[in-house]
Amino acid sequence: MFVDICTITVKAGNGGNGAVAWRREKYVPAGGPAGGDGGRGGDVVLIADERVHTLMDFRYKAVYRAEHGDDGRGKKQYGKDGESIRLKVPVGTLVKDEKSGKVIVDLNTPGQEYIIARGGKGGKGNARYTNATRQAPTFRQLGFPGDEREIVLELKTLADVGLVGFPNVGKSTFLSIVSAAKPKIANYHFTTLSPNLGVVSLGPEESFVIADIPGLIEGASEGVGLGHDFLRHIERTKVIVHIVDASGSEGRDPVEDVAKINGELKGYNPRLGEKPQILLANKMDLPEAEENLERLREAYGQEMTIYSTSLAMGGDLKKLLYDLLGRVNEAYEEEREELETYDELYVEERVQEEGIRIYQEGGKFIVDGPYMERLLRSTNFDDHESVRYFQENLRKNGVIDGLKELGTAEGDSVFMAGYEFEFFE
Repeated sequence: MFVDICTITVKAGNGGNGAVAWRREKYVPAGGPAGGDGGRGGDVVLIADERVHTLMDFRYKAVYRAEHGDDGRGKKQYGKDGESIRLKVPVGTLVKDEKSGKVIVDLNTPGQEYIIARGGKGGKGNARYTNATRQAPTFRQLGFPGDEREIVLELKTLADVGLVGFPNVGKSTFLSIVSAAKPKIANYHFTTLSPNLGVVSLGPEESFVIADIPGLIEGASEGVGLGHDFLRHIERTKVIVHIVDASGSEGRDPVEDVAKINGELKGYNPRLGEKPQILLANKMDLPEAEENLERLREAYGQEMTIYSTSLAMGGDLKKLLYDLLGRVNEAYEEEREELETYDELYVEERVQEEGIRIYQEGGKFIVDGPYMERLLRSTNFDDHESVRYFQENLRKNGVIDGLKELGTAEGDSVFMAGYEFEFFE
């Protein structure tokens, strides 16, 4: 079964909590703080693996969780880091954020790795909070939560050359002749349901991957049939070989067929119309093929190179294949110059998620955000030193200044992550 798109949830491990502990030794009656830090949560890592060819395994499991870090312990012992999980995906997998549709990363190189969900840092133990004036801190820091996100894995077949054309025009035959691929070949009026890939080798370091893209039907660009599923694979190809039945043996007009297929390509993505395209007129051994070939040259000779052959009779394709090799190499050079990177799209959003929000709503002054929640949960309000540390954090992170800018006055109520506090400087 060929699966080329699926949605999964990935959850990195939370960091372990820091510990509040004290030295307890036989001849040290008043031991100092000895709470260790929590361990780091495990990551969720995506790996592009050449041995994986579909996303089928992800259809049977929708949520992937890495291991949490262990809590810190006494004697300044750190908690154990959580185990990361490594998910193998096919080379050519596009990873998108499910909510926004933005591309996160394009895993198009064998062995490429990407941390899609980063584990939370471990919290600090009380031993880390000692200083010249704070000798016995009774508070610790809680672990940070790991990233959690819903992502879409989308496999666009990573082929250099894509074969397009209506069903039964000879695409599978072409692929079987020029490569080692062995697609099923027969006089089918329906279409292959998944792409067949083959490697064309013309000599040392002269090879490229070619894919028989499933046949298209009218309305494919609007999602008719399996249109979008098929068209997605063509986006990644460098060159398109458009095969047409020049004989019109099934009552079709080859000139109109070319126009219809190209119309579907451009309707799905206008950039597909800009890809280099070669037209191969097949079935030249049948009646009316020569007359239709002239019509094809008149209609499309100015915009694309046209070759003719009879695949059934074993026509020579060497010139066409070297033409394709040259175009593929040229496309790779252009791609290197215009290399796109997606990794930075989420940097700003992650910073905002970790930040502190200070705002006024319904006459209330509100401070919230993930950092505030962790700070509040880590504070022991029955301990003077812990409260003082809490106040220092508010000042250091600009909360006091932010509230003053909003017009908060002495004695006003401020709501922080569900708790109510009285404002004072």
